Amino acid sequence: MTKASPRELLIAALARRIKGCRHVAVGNASPIPAAAALLARAQSNGAMIVYILGSRAHNPYGDGARELFDSAGQGRLDAFFLGGGEIDGQANVNLVTVGEHDRPQMRFPGSFGSAYLYFTVPKVILFREEHSRRVLVPRVSFVSAPGTSPPGVHRTGGPSALVTGRCIFSFDRARGRFALETIHPGQTALSVRAETGFDYDAPPQVSVTEAPGAGELRLIRGRISNEMAEAYPVFARREWPSHDAQAAGR
Repeated sequence: MTKASPRELLIAALARRIKGCRHVAVGNASPIPAAAALLARAQSNGAMIVYILGSRAHNPYGDGARELFDSAGQGRLDAFFLGGGEIDGQANVNLVTVGEHDRPQMRFPGSFGSAYLYFTVPKVILFREEHSRRVLVPRVSFVSAPGTSPPGVHRTGGPSALVTGRCIFSFDRARGRFALETIHPGQTALSVRAETGFDYDAPPQVSVTEAPGAGELRLIRGRISNEMAEAYPVFARREWPSHDAQAAGR
């Protein structure tokens, strides 16, 4: 079996972080988190419910996002993946704009229900494949969803980690601060520091992110790639072209 690709490593790493969850949701335009959720579900022998926004096959609701938000508010949603155009060291997320409000330098898709889910889902995993100072900034230009809340604000949810194409950070909600947990193969503590715009804690020696095992890779390249083809056909063909060619020949 060939070595795991960088994206397969991310899929396996994200899946491990939601192991044991009962109900997981993934937003739109999130193929890597979606594959991770499907992998975790496969490893749970069907015990996990997975909702992928925009998918027909992976949608347990008859009324779409409204039922998802109801589930979150009732405490029935355990984990959610959230990205952002900008993410800062306090785990604030920007999904709106960069620059002056009236003269923006860049516009993002919008907040949708991100702030609500950030407050209600116990385990929110921030994910952004690009890891650069353009994305990981000292302070976001616009707070779409705050990473922490002041005392007295009722909040049952919030960030637990930030996973990027370079590393994994854990998040301490009490301190409002990230800590470097692992670095991906090919990265160093210095290369991660150089491309991160916010400050964070780091141990003297940083572990390398665990690569997917043979069983995980078989699932990813088989069952998961097939399931991904429904919601993310372009991603599935690009990430697993040999599997796609084999499937077409059968």
